[in-house]
Amino acid sequence: MKNLLIVESPGKIKKIQGFLGNDWQVMASVGHVRDLPPHDLGIDEADLRPRYVPTERGRTVLAKLARAVELADSVFLATDPDREGEAIAWHLADALALRNPQRITYTEITEQAVKGAILKPRQLDMRLVAAQEGRRVLDRLVGYKVSGPLSRLAGRKSSAGRVQSPAVRLVVEREREIRAFKVTTHYGVDLIFDALDNITPGWKAEWKVKPWLEPGQEYLLDKALATTVAGVRRVTVLSCEESESRAAPPAPFTTSTLQQAASNALKMSPKETMGLAQRLYEAGHITYMRTDSPNLSEEAVASIQEYCRSRNWPVVAKPRHWKSKEGAQEAHEAIRPTHIEIEEAGETEGEKALYALIRQRTLASQLVDAVFAVRTVRLVGNPVEDRGPEFEAKGRTLTSPGWKVVLGGDQADEGEEEAENPVPKLQAGSQLTVGEGKVTIHKTKPPARFSEASLVKALEDRGIGRPSTYAAILENILRREYVRLEKRKLAPTPAGEDVVDALLGRFGFVDFSYTKGMEENLDALAAGQARYLDVMRQFTSGLDGELSAFLATINHACPECGKPLRRISKASGKDGRGGYDFWGCTGYPDCRATFANEDGKPGGRIEPRQKLPLSAVKCPECGKPLVHRMKEGAKGYNFWGCSGYPNCKVSFPDAGDRPDMQGDKS
Repeated sequence: MKNLLIVESPGKIKKIQGFLGNDWQVMASVGHVRDLPPHDLGIDEADLRPRYVPTERGRTVLAKLARAVELADSVFLATDPDREGEAIAWHLADALALRNPQRITYTEITEQAVKGAILKPRQLDMRLVAAQEGRRVLDRLVGYKVSGPLSRLAGRKSSAGRVQSPAVRLVVEREREIRAFKVTTHYGVDLIFDALDNITPGWKAEWKVKPWLEPGQEYLLDKALATTVAGVRRVTVLSCEESESRAAPPAPFTTSTLQQAASNALKMSPKETMGLAQRLYEAGHITYMRTDSPNLSEEAVASIQEYCRSRNWPVVAKPRHWKSKEGAQEAHEAIRPTHIEIEEAGETEGEKALYALIRQRTLASQLVDAVFAVRTVRLVGNPVEDRGPEFEAKGRTLTSPGWKVVLGGDQADEGEEEAENPVPKLQAGSQLTVGEGKVTIHKTKPPARFSEASLVKALEDRGIGRPSTYAAILENILRREYVRLEKRKLAPTPAGEDVVDALLGRFGFVDFSYTKGMEENLDALAAGQARYLDVMRQFTSGLDGELSAFLATINHACPECGKPLRRISKASGKDGRGGYDFWGCTGYPDCRATFANEDGKPGGRIEPRQKLPLSAVKCPECGKPLVHRMKEGAKGYNFWGCSGYPNCKVSFPDAGDRPDMQGDKS
């Protein structure tokens, strides 16, 4: 008889089977095997407990696993080491009626890690299962209860989501900031100095405009003043100060910072990044890729430092420790290579590039600071308007690269590098001749649209979502067409703006602080610091009240027949045509009453178009009456056509209130 080890992904089977040998059978659950039913709520509203059913794929998987369980001496559940994985393990134990399931976890797929985990099995952690179940129930309650009324209000199929909707709100509000932004043109001055005694290259000093601003001004708007200051040709050195600045290396990667760095450095989407990271993890090259901790294990730090010393790189004396984001679960260490000495790993170019990014960041984290010599020069020019304009030049030179020997910059942030400015050493009181004065023209810029990576960062900063959900949030809002990608930036669609407008101020789950609070409540469940029913009741009591108020604002009865009206809309095409937005009776076709849409409510009655009167003149082709069709305006027309259209398409020109039967027939 064999021991059975059940993992989550089929991609792990071959490698782990190779570690364990013929006395083991390794099989995969292929993700979740059970979920809430697809076509009804699936939640008992008395105790808010879910009713699970096997997924379509899960039925087949469970049948295969059940046969293997019958033949196994022991069953080990080795699904992923997070809440989702713990829940999958519980579902497997429950669905397969396992009498003594042994739960094991590891954060890297290496022989040492897997065999070590088998030696230390544990019971299922029902606190983690409760937290995952709570998240699933909350998401279903919002989606199931709110999406229907929201669709009726919007006039199109729409959906609300506990985390999805705040994400769309961020994109919508950023876009509206951009639209409302008014550009301000302002001015500055750079003084350009030639090379000094042919020793140093040219350098520049910037006019300090703040003392010259009018009260209440943020920028210098007086171009004439700037032009005058640019005419300064002699300056006196007020001071020349030498200082040192240090730059610590960036922290090892969390899920969100990996997505941000891969987006900026490798132009990868979060979804692509997580797919490549999953394959690297399954192949045993990196540790588990869903984590919010930037810190490394003591064993990892020791091996990294040993490797760096073997390369004669400057290792930091005391291992670095980074502060985690507020609300971080820190269940696992940061993402790192499992074997730091392996320089290249991965099957595809994308995997190799991502591995290199992770490895470089990991190595840099245990090296000393980069050190810069900073020289700051203050200058004063000839008086302008009875006072001397002051200028400042700052130059920075790398004197000790430290961690930059392995990581010049992985572009984790979207900022710009500081430009070189080789300021020479000068004596206070000395005078300099200006080579050239330039008026610099600046324009204020609106906030940038979110990229996929920067939206992940914004969600993380607000405590919305968790490492396992970021990529799925983005995938959802793109798939539902609430946002779209334009040149790798996120822009809201009209449907996205409508959904945000409909929900904001009506439902708490759209508020950032409320959503963050619910995430913290789920964290409390995972830590055993809260009870499932208390957390669920707190949410549902608020949601039910909000939903009742929402329904009262969108339920409108048809004045003709009393049945509910529903909003019917379609966005216009790029040419501005084809769109409509009105309220129609759900009793159609028995009741054909329609009403204009006025601020999301039914307005005036739309009168149906009158049918054109039939003339006494018969169509020579089919014998049906002709009708006189007229429309005024630039795109007007005036002709006689067959009432049998579209089956009969005969038409004649107008000849003064009668058809010209002798004219061109078309």
